[in-house]
Order: sequence, then C-alpha cells, then structure tokens
Amino acid sequence: MNRLSEGFVLGGRYTLASRVASGGMADVWAANDEVLRREVAVKVMRPDPDHEELFAVRFRDEAVHSASLLHANIATVFDYGEEDHLAYLVMELVPGKPLSKVLRERGALPPAEVRSIMGQAALALGVAHEARVVHRDVKPANILLRPDGIVKLTDFGIARALDRTGHTRHGELLGTPNYISPEQAMGSPATGASDLYALGVVAHEMLSGRRPFERETPIATALCHVQQPPPPLPDDVPEDIALVVEECLAKDPAQRPPNARAVALRLGLGDHEMLGLGLGLAWYVNESDRTDAADLDPEPGDTAVLGMP
Repeated sequence: MNRLSEGFVLGGRYTLASRVASGGMADVWAANDEVLRREVAVKVMRPDPDHEELFAVRFRDEAVHSASLLHANIATVFDYGEEDHLAYLVMELVPGKPLSKVLRERGALPPAEVRSIMGQAALALGVAHEARVVHRDVKPANILLRPDGIVKLTDFGIARALDRTGHTRHGELLGTPNYISPEQAMGSPATGASDLYALGVVAHEMLSGRRPFERETPIATALCHVQQPPPPLPDDVPEDIALVVEECLAKDPAQRPPNARAVALRLGLGDHEMLGLGLGLAWYVNESDRTDAADLDPEPGDTAVLGMP
C-alpha cells in the first residue's frame, strides 16, 4: 500500500507537497525542505517485492553517481536517505519541462535550439565521463529544459561507474530501445561512446520530429539500431549539425566523435561555456582505453524534476 501522500514527512525534514512524475521504480514529489526552507524534488523508490534488493542497490548507486557530478547542466543531488524501508533521493527542483514533453507538444525544433540543447547535454556527459560514469540511458525524458534555456541532464538510475560492476538481472537489457546504441543492443557494455550515440538519436528526433528507429516491438527497435541506417535529416538542417549527428550515429563506436568535448565544440559552444567546466574525455570510458585512463515519463505539469521512463 502506498502510504505517501501530501504532507508526509521524510527524514524529519522533507514535507511532500505534490507528486509530479512516476517511473518504473520510483515516484517523484515536489517537497519542502523544512531545514533549509527551500523547494526540492524528492525521488522515492517504489516498493517492488520481486526486485526490491536490486532496485535499492541501483538507487544507492544513483545517489553516489549523481552526487559526484557537479555541473550547471546536471541536476544537483542534495541528499539521500532511508527510512522504514523507504529509500529516497533529494535533488533540485528544476522549473520547466522534460524534452520528451516539448517534443510531443511542438514536434521538430529549430536547428538553433537543437544546437544549444545537444551542446549543453554534451557538456553534462563530458563531466560524467571524466568522473568515469557512463549514463547508459540518455533520452528526451532525462533532459530537462528550463525556461531560461539551461539544459539539465538527470536520472543516473542505471549509470555505471567504470571501476564497479553494473547491477543487472540475468538477460536484462539496460537502456531504452528507442535510444540504445548498437553495441548495447548486441549485449556489449556501454561506454562513453554509447552515450554519444544516444545523444545523436535524441538530436535526430529533435531535428526531424520523430524517432529515427521505432518498430512494433522493443526487440525489433533495438535490432534497427544494429542493422539499419537512420533516415535522412530534413534538408534545412545546417551541414555542421547534420555531420555531428551523423558521426554520433555511427554503428562502430570508434567512428563516433572522440569525446563529449568535441561534440560541444563542433556545435559552436563558446569559450565561456567551456572555461573551467572540467569537461570529460569520452575515451576514458571506452573499454579499450581503460588502462591508459587508469594511468592518469513524467506526468503532466511544467515542473521538470527528473526523467522517467
């Protein structure tokens, strides 16, 4: 039985105000932090007797991964707690909408807007990759758009740190079929290059107004990523954006851009966006280069909290 309701207090300080999103393993509430007197988002793991232990481990991993990533384009995590079999994650409440909702409402977006969204998302991925964290589920629902144009990447629920083993069930395919990379669809581990592929799929959808790979079943959709080329982009897409998207969608990870920084630079992000951001190098998280590195869906509403399936 779901005992959470408006006014319920978690951890003696977070008063739930309204549920704003629901996903496969958690609900997200707008809440008030009674100690610091600010609005926050509280993501509460939904009880699942069959997979409770696995989901709890993933939830803790999400807290650890997210808390280590501090960047203007990544939703900030404030706190994590467990109370009477309830695990919860506290993060910033992002005003605006998830990209998935924007695409449903508006269809294809202007290339200039796509350039900004894709570039900022690449900055976020660069920071994650530098911290040796692979997101593994880049999709429009996990990209939040603020009214002032700031983009926030969120939901590291199935992310994997390179020095740890991912938590999966036997035969489980992590990621979303519409945005999964060919190597993930074939059962290989995700790398930073896999995140860039997913970002390329998202960009293609933003430019064309529809998903480039979508079939009747999840398996058929995943196989399209392996076997089929993406549809051509509209003729009015600027050549430089089209080339970046094309390279991100290369079937061979080695043929994709060398790192997330390269994507942002080629999309025209200036020095002020780059300066001091500690952008990550995606080659850190490619399996072939790990030795070198060691040497060195939301409910209706206009508050985008974090991405949900």
